[in-house]
Formats: sequence, C-alpha cells, structure tokens
Amino acid sequence: MLKKIQNIDERVSHSWTGAYGRFSEKTKRFLRCYVRLGDGYFWIVVALVLLAHLGWQATVPIVLNACLAFAIVVALYELIKLNVKRPRPFSVLPSVKQELPLMDLYSFPSGHTMNNLAVATTVMMAMPYYCWFLLLFPLSWGLLRVAFGLHWLSDVIFGIIFGILCFTVAHFTWIPVSGILAERLPMLVF
Repeated sequence: MLKKIQNIDERVSHSWTGAYGRFSEKTKRFLRCYVRLGDGYFWIVVALVLLAHLGWQATVPIVLNACLAFAIVVALYELIKLNVKRPRPFSVLPSVKQELPLMDLYSFPSGHTMNNLAVATTVMMAMPYYCWFLLLFPLSWGLLRVAFGLHWLSDVIFGIIFGILCFTVAHFTWIPVSGILAERLPMLVF
C-alpha cells in the first residue's frame, strides 16, 4: 500500500512540477508570493478584518480559539514529523526543484496545510458565510506546495485530515475553556 502511495506521489510531483515549470516568470513570482501568505501573514489580515467587522470583544475569543488550534497543530505536527522523517520530493526526484525556502527538513505531513486549515475552520465556525473563502486558501496553498517540490500529494491529504482533527480537538477543548473565560472576562463575547 505504501509503495502504491509513493508511486502516485512521484507521478503527481513529476506532473505538477512540470506544469509549474511551463508558467511565465511573472506567474511563478505571483504564485510564490501567494503561497507565502500561508506562512501566517494571511491570518493577520483576517484578524484585522474580524476586528473591523465584529469588534474586539467578539474577535478576541475567535483569536484565542485559533491559537488553541494552532498549539494543537504544532504539538501533533512535531510528534509526527520528527518520527516519520519523510524526505521532500526535491531531495528524492532529480527532476523536481525546490521553489521556496524550507521551514524544516521533512515532508510528512504538510504543516502549512494542517495549520492553515485548523485556523481557517476555527474562523469559519465564527463566520460561516466566509466558508468557501476561508477554505480556498489553505487547500490551494497545500496543493501549490506540491507543485513547488516541497510536499508529496499524500503529505497535503494527511495535512487536511490532521488539520481537521486538530480543529475538532481545539473546538471541543474550547467549549469548557470559553465558559471559564466568560465568567472571568465578562466584557468579551463568547
């Protein structure tokens, strides 16, 4: 089974990095900048939009819940990544080039996908009418990281699964925590 997954991953990496290579330099620059938004910059803008749209009393609980999801992602991510130690596509396949700087050495799972999806889902729960918009970014960033030679497709798929899992754990942890915070900080909207 793992061999089949690796074969599919290799075919997808060859295909997607090849397709990326045919883009103009201007398009490549745009896509690299777009993917870098997933390094956390996008969520600063989202927090500012939430602040302007909902006010600080409603935004602070959303941000705290997102921080809890992020903390759970980091714990699970480190646990898995440091135990699996899967090499990145560009280090295995000679035809695949690294298009962005790395944040760590290993490929599995996609931490960008995990983190961004967990935070997006947290914000989405507070503002469901932005659902499609909030999910579009983490999913497209994860898939583009495959085209950039940084991840295998299965890394991104498992990043999606683990990101949703981390959101779920954070959400059910947040419910009792928010009740305690509501008692101690009645000026916030929980």
